[in-house]
Amino acid sequence: MDELIARLVAKVGVNTTAATTAVGIILQFLAKEGPADKIKQLIDKLPGAAAAIENAPQDSGLGGMFGGGVMAAGTRMMAAGLSMGQVQAVTRETINYARETIGEDAVGEIVGAIPGLGQFV
Repeated sequence: MDELIARLVAKVGVNTTAATTAVGIILQFLAKEGPADKIKQLIDKLPGAAAAIENAPQDSGLGGMFGGGVMAAGTRMMAAGLSMGQVQAVTRETINYARETIGEDAVGEIVGAIPGLGQFV
């Protein structure tokens, strides 16, 4: 997890707190929306992922009023201080890191299973 956070700080230009919060939100979203077996594989290979999920702001459930899914996760990251461009960049880098961690096929299944996620990767 530290490697991913450092990568986000370096490549996207967000601070460590914002990067950690964003990754937690992304992982929460993936755990809720993605194929359970592939998400478990990803979380198991990212030391600190479970803590990031636990410590990220919880989904209020109001996303349905303003669009759920990917849009709700993006809105939560913007509420944590990221710009729309940073949300896209953090999401893209996190998915790229996941590809390096669990492989292209597993990440392809995750992205394919979640409507709208493909536009970020």
